Amino acid sequence: MQATDTSIPSHVRLSRQLAVASLLGLIVLGLAWELWLAPLRPGGSWLALKVLPLCLPLAGLLKNRMYTYRWLSLLLWFYFTEGVVRATSEPAPGAWLAALEVLLSLALFAACVLHIRLRQKAAKAQPLSETVTP
Repeated sequence: MQATDTSIPSHVRLSRQLAVASLLGLIVLGLAWELWLAPLRPGGSWLALKVLPLCLPLAGLLKNRMYTYRWLSLLLWFYFTEGVVRATSEPAPGAWLAALEVLLSLALFAACVLHIRLRQKAAKAQPLSETVTP
């Protein structure tokens, strides 16, 4: 059963909004970085395709699927690692963008973990009669 927005506690909704905003930020950053701001090659690079795996979980986050939060929290470590490597190995504009990628990855991880924990806690606190509909 999918819970309505009115039955979801505000702190759970806030963690979901933070996760969606962080994910959208990573997608926009990845595209802007590799196409316009500091591409590896002039005119953009094929490395912009790295954002495609981030587009897949967007639908799951918008539909509030718990499974998506769980596997996204594992997927995003690739972006964190790329950000750390490029922040320490590239010149100034690329390094700043890589540092932003690291921050967005950490924010997304924190939002996913927080959302999972808060939803599980809210589900335990909700009486069984409210979760089952005839």
